[in-house]
Amino acid sequence: MARVYNFSAGPAVLPEEVLAQAASEMLDYQGCGMSVMEMSHRSAAFKSIIEGAEQDLRDLMGIPDNYRVLFLQGGASTQFAAIPMNLMQNKAADYIVSGSWSKKAFKEAKMYGDARCVASSEDENFSYVPDVRALELSDDADYVYICQNETIYGTVYHELPDTNGKPLVADVSSCFLSEPIDVERYGLIYGGVQKNVGPAGVTIVIVRDDLVTEDVLPGTPTMLRFKTMADNDSLYNTPPCYGIYICGLVFKWLKAQGGLEGMQKRNREKAQLLYDYLDASKLFSGTARVEDRSIMNVPFVTGSDELDAKFVAEAKKAGIENIKGHRSVGGMRASIYNAMPREGVKALVEFMEKFEAENA
Repeated sequence: MARVYNFSAGPAVLPEEVLAQAASEMLDYQGCGMSVMEMSHRSAAFKSIIEGAEQDLRDLMGIPDNYRVLFLQGGASTQFAAIPMNLMQNKAADYIVSGSWSKKAFKEAKMYGDARCVASSEDENFSYVPDVRALELSDDADYVYICQNETIYGTVYHELPDTNGKPLVADVSSCFLSEPIDVERYGLIYGGVQKNVGPAGVTIVIVRDDLVTEDVLPGTPTMLRFKTMADNDSLYNTPPCYGIYICGLVFKWLKAQGGLEGMQKRNREKAQLLYDYLDASKLFSGTARVEDRSIMNVPFVTGSDELDAKFVAEAKKAGIENIKGHRSVGGMRASIYNAMPREGVKALVEFMEKFEAENA
């Protein structure tokens, strides 16, 4: 069976070259006589895998030496609790709520201290990113939190908030490695890898050294302390070994594509192809405010639930999978992550044109 175009928001499409290499090494990883799935996380072979993955990630992002890279488990949602547990020394933090994921993180943080919503776009169903140029931040806030790309609503911060020296914490799950970023503007960056980097099961946290301390909230589990994982090079317990191995292959693939500058160029071209069609269409329309549109997740609707359902069903027959919008908002959503080829977006647009002609 031919591979479909998979527009899933996560777990999402991976580069075919990476899948092919993983398949070729499934039974015997580089002559060691076993699969990465079977090897000890304490072995020399796996030590080479995880250290190589970290170095390639550092190279891609330009991560300074005073930041730690942690390969963790529990999904990005576990960090909703781990972040306040580790960083809320004053038991206060400011949250900008721009969609479902930042709203969930904000709700979780309120369990551990005085989490304050300093800006929100819920008034217009999260169709835009709040204005971050005139925020009234709390003097005692330990950090300022954003979800940089809201997967469900297809919005992204094109401008980071001025945090007045407070550490900026960002969930970058669905825009991770899609374009260059200045790591030093953040105190902590984290994301689940299943959208743009690897298979579900790995969470990457990039955290500045001064935020990795013993000074955590009472009751913080050993496994959720950043210092525990940093002191043990992510090997305090058995890590998600195979997932880290796949991430490492993706990092090498990204380097071969021209790094993050190369991916940014490709990703913008793909997004423009789809947005140009949506802006000209008389049937389909995007749901995110134009100036806040994501180049990773593109939600759109016809305006009719019946037509939306028909589109999703017929798209599947045409080899376009996982185009249905998130269950909380409906409609459609095309997640066009790094590994989605331009041909896939072109095929989607051509199908949309055909569908519009038949259902106008």
